[in-house]
Amino acid sequence: MPWLCATLLAPENAVEALSDALLEAGAVAVDVQDAAAGTPAERPIFAEPGEAPASGWQLNRVSALFETDASVPALLALALTAAGLDAGTACSLGRVEDEDWVRLTQSQFQPLQITPRLWIVPSWHQPPDPDAINIALDPGVAFGTGAHPTTRLCLRWLASTVTADDDVLDYGCGSGILTIAALKLGACSARGIDIDPQAVEAARLNAARNGVVARFVVADEAAVAPARIVIANILANPLMVLAPLLAGLTLPGGRIALAGILAEQAAAVLAAYACAFDMRCEAEHEGWVLLTGQRRH
Repeated sequence: MPWLCATLLAPENAVEALSDALLEAGAVAVDVQDAAAGTPAERPIFAEPGEAPASGWQLNRVSALFETDASVPALLALALTAAGLDAGTACSLGRVEDEDWVRLTQSQFQPLQITPRLWIVPSWHQPPDPDAINIALDPGVAFGTGAHPTTRLCLRWLASTVTADDDVLDYGCGSGILTIAALKLGACSARGIDIDPQAVEAARLNAARNGVVARFVVADEAAVAPARIVIANILANPLMVLAPLLAGLTLPGGRIALAGILAEQAAAVLAAYACAFDMRCEAEHEGWVLLTGQRRH
């Protein structure tokens, strides 16, 4: 079924009210994007736990879908007035044809080469290099498809670090991608922990799909033994809070890798771990950094 799509610009302080008003007026969906997307002025928004994220960009492109028989100009005027905006705000109106959304979504996820010998391959694709280490992984409810810079940083580090003697603990495992990669890269064992039961279930399914034996548990539901390698791809604030816990989970002489950290947050995270580890900034990619360290005896 085709749809009518109305698109207009809204300032940051009005975007939430406008989105709500459009839905109240009858829009079946509302999408908000940076009006400067694709230009040098584009600005990413990151939210840390415990911090109030920005409600939008300085100028937002708001798109609303309506059924084709809707009186869109009248509904837009109602929504703009309800949001405290000028009812005559300029708006573009277009037609959106129906799509095979499953096929369209799948087309956006292609095999991703992490290193010369490591690939992430969606289930609907054949591995480009059958002789490489291929991790079968589809987008799902849990974070971690390999596409984000922080995940790629972690995967590359594991590929250069893991040996057959290593036991790997993936704290905040999400989809289980790092745990699975560790095993496929030769670790003798690997475990994953997450606070989200859905992530743990997704990780178990992904491990089974990849033919590896890994243990995934919900945090606080089982005792966790220390490991030779601990990896945590979360966010800077939680990583700083977790520093004593992760130090206790890393065996003396063992190694830790921390990701989900913006370059400007690196110094604070390094300081939080300096009392137990010899830390350094290992790598940087697209504004994100990977911090690594060795646990002091």
